[in-house]
Amino acid sequence: MFDDLFTFVAEMRLKGTSRVVAILALLAFNIIGDQVSKLIVRDTIDLYQQHSYLGGHFNLLHVENAGAFLSLGAELGQPFHFILLTLLPVVALIGGLLYVIFKKTLTPLMAAGIVCCVGGGMGNLYDRIVHGSVTDFMHIQLSGALQTGIFNVADASIMVGLGLILLDGFLTSRREKQAVQTEV
Repeated sequence: MFDDLFTFVAEMRLKGTSRVVAILALLAFNIIGDQVSKLIVRDTIDLYQQHSYLGGHFNLLHVENAGAFLSLGAELGQPFHFILLTLLPVVALIGGLLYVIFKKTLTPLMAAGIVCCVGGGMGNLYDRIVHGSVTDFMHIQLSGALQTGIFNVADASIMVGLGLILLDGFLTSRREKQAVQTEV
């Protein structure tokens, strides 16, 4: 059953304007979802205020992250902070978006994965440029030391994108193995 679904998705290819519109719509969905969630958090939860749900396993905690992932680079001085946390990400994100738009042979899963990563990156980059820091607010505590850092919707979008890219790699490898077996 899942093989048929994955085959259908992998073979479903939009072309021309429809493809570009789908890419831009997914990008917009990622950025808008991220920015709306951050706006709600900034307007309704005070800085460092925490709300716990599901027996403390899911927490909303408003923090502002001046660095990148896990606050890396937050203490960098200028111009290194600007170069590493603004300029290089702008170049990488524009490059990623142009790659997806112009590389027409990408599978739909690979294209969606890259767009989710780019959309999440753009959402966080927008925060860094406009607000001077990235708003993070979700934390998952599974048990003991098994927990996440504090993250946001853009970070989740990036993780979903990476998952789609890995899934595409797995399915592509599987299809190639099946094709080789069929030829033999």
